[in-house]
Amino acid sequence: MLQDRKNEHLDVVLNGLGQSRARTGFDDIMFEHVALPELHMDEIDLQTVFLGKQTSAPLLVSSMTGGPARAAEINRHLALACQEMGIALAVGSQRIALEGDKAAGIDADLRQWAPDIPLLANFGAAQLNLGYGLEQARRAVGMIGADALIIHLNPLQEAVQPEGDRDWRGLLKRIETLASALGVPLVVKEVGAGITGRLARQLVDAGVAAIDVAGAGGTSWAAVEAERAKSPEQAAIARAFVDWGTPTAYAIKSVREACPDAVVIGSGGVRDGLDVAKAIRLGADMVGQAAGILQAAIVSPEAVLASLRVTVAQLRVACFCTQSANLAELKNANLLRQIP
Repeated sequence: MLQDRKNEHLDVVLNGLGQSRARTGFDDIMFEHVALPELHMDEIDLQTVFLGKQTSAPLLVSSMTGGPARAAEINRHLALACQEMGIALAVGSQRIALEGDKAAGIDADLRQWAPDIPLLANFGAAQLNLGYGLEQARRAVGMIGADALIIHLNPLQEAVQPEGDRDWRGLLKRIETLASALGVPLVVKEVGAGITGRLARQLVDAGVAAIDVAGAGGTSWAAVEAERAKSPEQAAIARAFVDWGTPTAYAIKSVREACPDAVVIGSGGVRDGLDVAKAIRLGADMVGQAAGILQAAIVSPEAVLASLRVTVAQLRVACFCTQSANLAELKNANLLRQIP
């Protein structure tokens, strides 16, 4: 049943039916254009360090998933492209692999395809109330040689999914226990409804190393669940929440203000390199993309590379036209319009 559900999720997203009605908030931000940048664009430095490894740009290919047959191919394409580009990769949920079914391309091969990049393992927070703990976390990390583990938060999806996990009591304490014993950094991310400052502060105080805000404006898992609902009643419950969540831009700003020293990943409806630049300016250290790369990931590593190269080129242009020689300067670029 889990494999079937993952395949249904992938089909909905690929068919363009899982889009949130919410706006990311990036359109509310406008950079001041610098007409005389006094830079050589080719010399702009986009490199950064993430999880102790240098990356060529502040990009993270965010978690994607699917049934085992397709997911294996998707993960291979992503790993090969990210290795070639020198950018970070987060895998989709490893629950199927951890529970003894097919690995879905999430196994030791992944590290062989991508030996040098930051690689992040992943499973859902709700599983911590269903028997998962340190053993499963270490297995998730070990099966791909990951540099960190993502625990993803998806309460809205679970709430509108008939087979969803409803018991979310005590999870903050379980996350704290896991963070203290795991041995690699723990990352907490939402899946499209956003994390804001108040919760981020609690998570960082509990030992979480990085927050991926995964805000509203991209894929809506309420919309996805509405599409796969088996009855009009189930669809109606889910559809009411298609625009639910904190817009990505607002989530990034809120988390950065509440957690000035934390590692912040901005994701959720990131369309292009200009959105990446805006996320960095708002306080993100890394910026994630998922659905925007999925169509390319179905095709080939070369298609993924082409998509990523366009995003990096757009980010470089944004830096050039804001007179930002590197990411530190981009974080302080002048704005004509910003969110409150």
